[in-house]
Amino acid sequence: MRKALADKLAKIIGTAVYSGYFPLFPGTVGSAGGVVLYLILVSLGVLSVGHGTGWVISIGIVFVVGVASAHRCEILFGPDNKRIVVDEVWGMLVALYALPVAWTWILAAFLIFRFFDIVKPFPAGRAENIGGGLAIMLDDGIAGAYTAAVLHLVRFVTG
Repeated sequence: MRKALADKLAKIIGTAVYSGYFPLFPGTVGSAGGVVLYLILVSLGVLSVGHGTGWVISIGIVFVVGVASAHRCEILFGPDNKRIVVDEVWGMLVALYALPVAWTWILAAFLIFRFFDIVKPFPAGRAENIGGGLAIMLDDGIAGAYTAAVLHLVRFVTG
């Protein structure tokens, strides 16, 4: 009974409330789920422009819960299965880190993140070799970090 409940919870989290079951481009749908989570956290006052404990705690919780659920989902579905999209949710939170809350920044982050997530520039591609839930999460975190770096550079240059 407890195992069945744990598996169900892992599926709910790992598939980002079943968005990973979307038949076309589940990673893109999972990334959109990351935007939804970001907007919810912003509306609750957890996230704001600039650094803060809300960001660190939110990104940390999604990472830890994501690693565990991705690991369990990988056992249930198979290695790095397309239905596992909690990594895209986490990657989008990393990509949006401390940016202004505006649709232009959100859209730019979404598009750039999807690019980096697909291309997997070094060391993102190598992170996948670690295996398990950690590997699933890390490559998207790296893509998110690259995205955040690009957008913060743009923000700095444009004022």
